[in-house]
Formats: sequence, C-alpha cells, structure tokens
Amino acid sequence: MPRTQSLKIVLATLFVVLCWAYSPAGIHIALQGYDPGHLALARFIVASVFMAIVAVWRGISLPRLKDLPLLMLLGLFAVFLHHVALNFGQRGITAGASSVLAQSTPLFSLLITCFVLRQKVSAWHWGCLVLGMLGAAMVVAGDHGVGALDAHGLLVLLAALSWSIYFTLQKLHGHRYDGLTMVCYTVWTGTALLLVYLPGLGAAVTAAAPQANLAVLLLGVFPSALAYLGWAYVLSHSDVSRASMALYLIPPCAMLIAAFLLGEQPSLLVIAGAVVVLTSVLALNIPSRLRIQRPEQLHQ
Repeated sequence: MPRTQSLKIVLATLFVVLCWAYSPAGIHIALQGYDPGHLALARFIVASVFMAIVAVWRGISLPRLKDLPLLMLLGLFAVFLHHVALNFGQRGITAGASSVLAQSTPLFSLLITCFVLRQKVSAWHWGCLVLGMLGAAMVVAGDHGVGALDAHGLLVLLAALSWSIYFTLQKLHGHRYDGLTMVCYTVWTGTALLLVYLPGLGAAVTAAAPQANLAVLLLGVFPSALAYLGWAYVLSHSDVSRASMALYLIPPCAMLIAAFLLGEQPSLLVIAGAVVVLTSVLALNIPSRLRIQRPEQLHQ
C-alpha cells in the first residue's frame, strides 16, 4: 500500500476514534440543557440534515417499498432505542464508565449468535462472555462507589444490546444497499421515530445554554455523521479485523476527554472493570472455530 494511502487511513482512523470518544462527554454537556428525549431528537435532526447533504452530493438509491419495515427496524435499534437508553443512562453514570460499557456490544452479539441465530459457540467464547459481564458489573458498581449498583449503568448496557441487534440485522440484510445508503436510511428512519419527542423541543433549544447547544451540534455532525463516513472509508481500504482493533482506544480516549472537559476522575474499580471488559472483548478476536466479529460501526 502506498505510504500516502496508509497515512490517510491512519488519520481517518484517529479521527473516528476521537469523534466517538467525544460522544460520552458531549452527551453529559448536552444533558445540562436538554432532557434525554429532546437531546436524542435534536442530535439526529442535525445528523439527518448533514446526511441529506451528503446523500445529494454522492447520490443514493431510493429504498424499495418491501425494505421499509427493515429500515424502520434498523432505525429503531440503532438510533431510537440505543440513544434514548444511552441518554437516560448517562444522567446517572460518568462519561468514562459509559464509554467502557458501550464496548460490551460484542458480548451481546455473542448471545444473539447463540440463542437467535442458533450457531454453536465454543467454551472459549462463553468464558469471554462471563469475564466481560463481570467487568461490566465492576464498572457499574464502581462508578459511584463499591456496592452502589446503579440502574443507569444497566440502561447503558441496554443501549449496547440494542446496537448488537442492529448490527445483527445489518449484517444479515446490509447487502441490499451500499454502506452510505444504509447509514442514511437508518439515520432518517430513526430520526422519524424520535419525533415522538418533538413537543417542547423548540422551547428546550431556546432555553438551553450555548454550551449545551454547541454540544448537540457537535454530536450531530461528528459522532453521528462524519465518523460513520470516516469509518466507511477506513473499512473500504483496510482489513476489518485489524481496523477494528483501533476502536479499543475509544474508552481511554473518552476518559481523557471527560477528565479535561468534565473534570471526571474514574475510580480504581471502574479502571479495573474497563481492563476486564476490553480484555474479554479482545479475546473474542482470537482465531477459533467460531469468530465473533466486532461491529464495524460503533454506537456513540
């Protein structure tokens, strides 16, 4: 691969990591002026407009009528349920802990593979699952002190489960459209579902502090739009499994960003849980008879 091309891939990967690492801190800032439902809708209105500009520029195909139920399901799990649960969860959990729990998506994908797709799962992968869930419990319990099991952390895990369902559907049916087209319709259908939170949104926007509105704008443009385009570029020019390894940089980067923007200092138990979660997810990528791939697009 030419050196210039390699440099572009590295820079694009770093851009994606930073975008998705900013997301937990950005959500915390935006929640200071918005309730969780209004935040999800405002963020994806921005993302929808941005993706519409990209769609007109690049040109995408119209959806087939028979695919509308599938596209609505993708929007439901990737946008509506994932981000509403994430926003409600982050009202009571730190940005750093949230970024760690979001990495549990491959663990839920393993459960879907076993119980929904009826594929055989090795003992090694079950061990990774148990280890990962133990790490997630450590993060949830340690975020506000040992023994302080908080339901907000469970909501973030629900968001990760929702993304796993989306990823499974996308892997099974994503061949119907190219990557850009699928992302556009997922964002747009999810935004349409979020319109249930439209009442009061205008008042929320005008009442929110400038920093909250800026956070919504940044969340809509960078983690929700540009990062997906950047990640699609990376995947089209490099090996999926190798490129996905870079995504494990997101939790430590998210903790650094949260420390800088929010003054967060994760507890030792959260850090230990983060190590356990990331170790278990990394172990899933060790070659075996069954290979559980990491989602090609994350859910920040």
